[in-house]
Parts: sequence; C-alpha cells; structure tokens
Amino acid sequence: MSCEALETIVKSCDNNSGGIEKIWINQQDNIASFTLDATNTWTIDAITLAGGAPDYTPFEIRRNTGSYVEDAAIDLVNGSSYVTATISLMFHRRDQDKSQAIKILGAGQQYLNAIVKDMNGKYWYFPYLQLSAVGEGSGQNRADGSKYSVTLVAENDYLAYEIEAAAVNAVIA
Repeated sequence: MSCEALETIVKSCDNNSGGIEKIWINQQDNIASFTLDATNTWTIDAITLAGGAPDYTPFEIRRNTGSYVEDAAIDLVNGSSYVTATISLMFHRRDQDKSQAIKILGAGQQYLNAIVKDMNGKYWYFPYLQLSAVGEGSGQNRADGSKYSVTLVAENDYLAYEIEAAAVNAVIA
C-alpha cells in the first residue's frame, strides 16, 4: 500500500545557479510558528516570531563563498530516515567583531534557524541548526587573505521548505 500519491517532477527551462546570495539567522526559540501555504504544503507563507523576539540577523558573505547541502540518510531495514542539512559560510578578513558574532552563534550549542536566499532567488528555511565547526586563519601568502569558515548542521525529518518572499520580508531587519 502506498503512503502518498506520487507527484511528477517537470524539467525546468530556467537558468540554474549554485551558491548562497544571502543568509539570515535567528535563535530557534524565537520562532513561535510558521504556516504552510494552503495550496502548496511545501512552501512557508508566514513565520511568526515569539512576542518581543528580534527579527532575523543578516550575515553578509561574498559571492561564491557559501553553500548548503542536504543529504538524506534512509535506513531500509529500520524504516528510519532523516535529512542532514549542512550550511557552509566564509567570512573574509578576521576581526574582533566577527569573532564575537561567531562565538555567540555557538554559545551553549543553541539551536538556530536560517533563511537562505540561493542564487536562483529562492528562499529556504533551515530549522534546528547548530554551529558545528569554525576554521581557517590568516592564510600563508598575502593573497590568501584572512578568513573564518563556519559550518552549521541540522538533522530534520524533511528537506528545507521554500519560503515566500513576503514571509521573509516580514521577519528580516
């Protein structure tokens, strides 16, 4: 017996670009709820912040320095499955302000969530992220530049939900 009816995947004629254009991050505890579009249950049409919670914080990255990957782990024997989402970001030119912001991201191994705008202009919602790695340094050669690499990881039941632009604009600073 089938659990759900199969849905078609249509070949797109649109241009397809990789990478992250923008990212906004908030603490998971600041999210009261989100609602799914009534006609497309894989699209978020509203995010409600908890009373008094701040808007999402922007984290600015340069072109070609951010990406996300979603890998499904499906165990056919145990009947379990989940998706590991990994967001990788690069912040150029090390300084105290960036060090402090990264330290706060990982404080107490807190849960975070992110809204990612990809290079195709689509917005994606990644809940229950945690800072899992910070690296890099000064570089060896002058042309290397100094930088931080930051990795956020989550294990969720589903792939990231797409978010409507109006819902994003309502919660970003």
